[in-house]
Amino acid sequence: MPSTPRKSGVALLPGAKPTPDHEMAVHQSLAIRIATLLGTRFLDEDERQGIPAHDLYYLPADTLIDPADWRQRCGIASLDDFFGGLVSQPFMVTKAISHPRVQGGAAPEGWADAFAAQAGDALLDGLTVFSLDDAHTAAALLLKHAPLRLKPVRATAGRGQTIIRDTQELDLVLNHLDEAEIHLWGLVLEQNLTEVRTLSVGQVQVAGITASYHGTQQLTEDHRGELVYGGSDLVVVRGDYPTLLALDLEDATRLAITQARRYEQAALSAFPGFIASRRNYDVARGLDHRGLPRSGVLEQSWRVGGASSAEILALQAFAADPHLQCVQASTHEVFDDSPIPADATLFYQGDDSELGRLSKYARIRDYERP
Repeated sequence: MPSTPRKSGVALLPGAKPTPDHEMAVHQSLAIRIATLLGTRFLDEDERQGIPAHDLYYLPADTLIDPADWRQRCGIASLDDFFGGLVSQPFMVTKAISHPRVQGGAAPEGWADAFAAQAGDALLDGLTVFSLDDAHTAAALLLKHAPLRLKPVRATAGRGQTIIRDTQELDLVLNHLDEAEIHLWGLVLEQNLTEVRTLSVGQVQVAGITASYHGTQQLTEDHRGELVYGGSDLVVVRGDYPTLLALDLEDATRLAITQARRYEQAALSAFPGFIASRRNYDVARGLDHRGLPRSGVLEQSWRVGGASSAEILALQAFAADPHLQCVQASTHEVFDDSPIPADATLFYQGDDSELGRLSKYARIRDYERP
């Protein structure tokens, strides 16, 4: 922990849309813990008055866009300035980058065909489009082999996805989509996997500590009966990805880490100005239409996310014990009144205006070797 903090405090940075109550509570709790790691304090909006914006460390609600703008506004120019990610174009923050575009198809400014080429087999089969015409072209190509999964790129927690089996089903869905939204952000058409298991791979860097992890996600039912993100179980090591790969790992986990690293390196190479102190990748492993196993990165998260409470608890554990090298950490999102475990750190509990009754907590424990 630094003895003389370079930053005068840690502050939240709101996103383009209002942050839901439950997320705001979690973000503030995380910011307080990050401030402790940095040897400084969390500052609310009133407490920030009079402090130069460049003297603060930020926790943004969203991935930041436009490096030159954020450098000028807040002095965000390196990993030491914020918890999250910074890219040059809007589409880079979404799962749109996880597939190549249709050959010769429309693409926004900054699109890099080199990304998909460099990511290679870290990606599942699929195409990204930026127009309705290209969506029809992509579907015609993909439906020759099997049903596809249509994914609005800004939807989260698996919401809004549709299985498409033929062009008639495609037309029914496309007729309800906003072409201006697709033009700016993109639309993904991807091979549909069954018996899917989602693995998480990621890395965080705060206060001179680097932590890398692998883990799995759980689904739970929300109050509408939809299956949504219910938490993550992580194994977190002090250090970079090679330290993580040095663990005794299942082949599927080792492949997921290798694919996430390749995806990340492709982004660093193909997207000028990209930096991120928080990087998380969802890697899907399932069966294709022939019943063969497939694995690939579904999407990236270069901002505070569902696993971040576990990430920060792990960083705090490493900061408290310089000899500690590995821990297990988990996050939990519960849509009922189940009791909170005694060893849990509660980040939110209440009646959210959008989601209803919700509890969010995290747990940390000693690493148990397989």
